[in-house]
Order: sequence, then C-alpha cells, then structure tokens
Amino acid sequence: MGDFNYPDICWETNTARHRLSNKFLDCIGDNFLFQKVEKATRGEAVLDLVLTNREELVENLKVEDSIGDSDHEIIEFMILRKGRRETSTIEVMDFRKADFDKLRELVGKVPWEARLKGKTTEESWKYFQGTLLRAQKQTIPLCRKDRKYGKRPAWLNKEILHDLKIKKESYKKWKLGQLTKDEYRQATRECRGKIRKAKAQNEIKLATGIKGNKKTFYKYIKSKRKTKDRVGPLLSEEGEAVTGNLEMAEMLNDFFVSVFTEKSGGVPNVVNTSRERVSLEDRIHKEQVKNHLGKLDVSKSLGPDEMHPRILKELIEEVSEPLAMIFEKSWQTGDSRRLEKGKYCTQL
Repeated sequence: MGDFNYPDICWETNTARHRLSNKFLDCIGDNFLFQKVEKATRGEAVLDLVLTNREELVENLKVEDSIGDSDHEIIEFMILRKGRRETSTIEVMDFRKADFDKLRELVGKVPWEARLKGKTTEESWKYFQGTLLRAQKQTIPLCRKDRKYGKRPAWLNKEILHDLKIKKESYKKWKLGQLTKDEYRQATRECRGKIRKAKAQNEIKLATGIKGNKKTFYKYIKSKRKTKDRVGPLLSEEGEAVTGNLEMAEMLNDFFVSVFTEKSGGVPNVVNTSRERVSLEDRIHKEQVKNHLGKLDVSKSLGPDEMHPRILKELIEEVSEPLAMIFEKSWQTGDSRRLEKGKYCTQL
C-alpha cells in the first residue's frame, strides 16, 4: 500500500500512456499482484494503491474523507487474516460502573461498636477488612485490564465528535456535487483547529496536574512512544535463557533482595509501663483518621490488603469510625506487631 504516483494508468482496462507506467503494470502482472483501489484518491487520479497477491485477502475497501488538510483521501480496508493478540487475564475494579451510594449504605449500616466489642486488634481488623471486601464485591464490578472500553482519547469530547461527523458529511456532499470544494475545506479547517486546541488543553492539564496524578501523565507519555519495551529474556547464573514470566519475576526479585542491606535488628519493643496514664488527649479520634484518609492518593494501586485508596476515600465518613476503634485498641494494647505480619505496614 502506498502513493505510487501513476496518474495516467486506467485500472479498469489496465492500460497506460507512459513508458514507466506500462513497466509498472508489467511488474504487477509478472508478480501476480492485484490492485484493489478503484476510486480516485487525489483529484481525479488513482495515485494511492493497495496491492495483494490474493484478491480475496482484502475486502470492504472504501475511499473516504481526507485527514486534516491533506489532498489525498483515506483508504480504509479489511485484511482477512487472524492476527495474534496479546490478552491479559488480570481483572481490575471498574470504578466507572461502581455503585458508591450502595457501598456507603452497606458499610454505613454496620454497628461497628457492637461488632468490634470484645475482639482483639487483629480480630477487629480482619472483621473490618472482610466486611469492606464483601461490600466491595457487591457494588464494584470487575473488568479485564486490556478491555477496549475507555480507549477514547481524553481530548475527544462530544463537540469534536459532532464536528467530525459534520466534516464526514461535508465530504460526501462535496463528492456528490452538493458542496463546493472551498466549503468542504472550510469545514475541514474548523474541525482541525478544534482538535489541535483540545489536544493542547489536554496536555496543559496533564502537565499542571502531574503532582496530583503522575500515572495519567506518564501513561500519556508512554502512548506517544513508537516502541514498547519488553522484559527479557534473561540469562540465568547457569547461562540459560529464561523466558517464562514467573521465572523472570523470581530472578528479578532475587536480584533486588540481594542489593538491599539487611537491618541488624527489629523495631524495638515499646513498653507501656502504665496503661492508666493514657489520657483523653492520647486517644485516637475519628476526625484524626478522616484527616489522614483525606490525604490518600486515589491514583495509586491497591495494596496486599485489597483495599483501594479510592474506596477508602469515597467511604471516609463510614470507615473512619471503625478504623479509629482499631487504632485505639492497637495503641492501648501494644499488639500492632500482629497486624504487620504478612502485610506492608510501617511503624510511625
């Protein structure tokens, strides 16, 4: 496929006026190729060609509107061949379809004081975690990570979609003689100007909001790259090539562990010599928890506890009370170490 620039060739009769054009026709015939474009792609000439060695391989070929201010038309066609597509089995929460009102209702109606009474810190945490995850499964559906849903560019709004539709209709009317070429060009320029403005505004928005949401910014940068970097294959200590995802992950993990310096000792025990000294000022209040939850970054991924920052922030009123109770128990009993086992916790 490409612009071969042979305007004198008549593809209906496979004839041409010039010597080079006839040589090109002979070359196509000698290599048993078929040319599929029948309509003009620039002015009245067929300059852009689609060549194939199997005529049935290319179907549904259409010559449509041009891109931007180009004087060549778009060629759209379908290749009847199954391509290899990489699919992901990873499922993530689809927040666009989440019912947060229902989630707040389910978590908000739990009598936390009665449910957590008499439980240890670890038991209270497990009950809170289980209750939240069950409500989460009922109200937030899952979707495949590689879904087509949500692939529309961020700058593409309803106004631009409407302008693109008008541009396409103007092209059809121009081809039918219902509009002049200048009128069609005017519609094209207006649409192109709005697209450029929308793209610029989107990039400014990403740049100014990078401190609050780095993921969106770097996702946009990654989408502009021509190639995608892949991990592996890796070379093992035995000199063998490792290509499996699990094996490569284990190799990288072993390497990262080896470069970290092990701590000489654990976190020192905090001995509460007098629990009676814990005054009202030392208690952990709901407002303190709300203050910390309000600072969560919703663009971050969920941790090993399977609780997403977006959910905790959405349920800030509902979860701040039980979390304050759990932290209060941990403070008074000093058994916060049990919560750390198997989880990523940092002592303050």
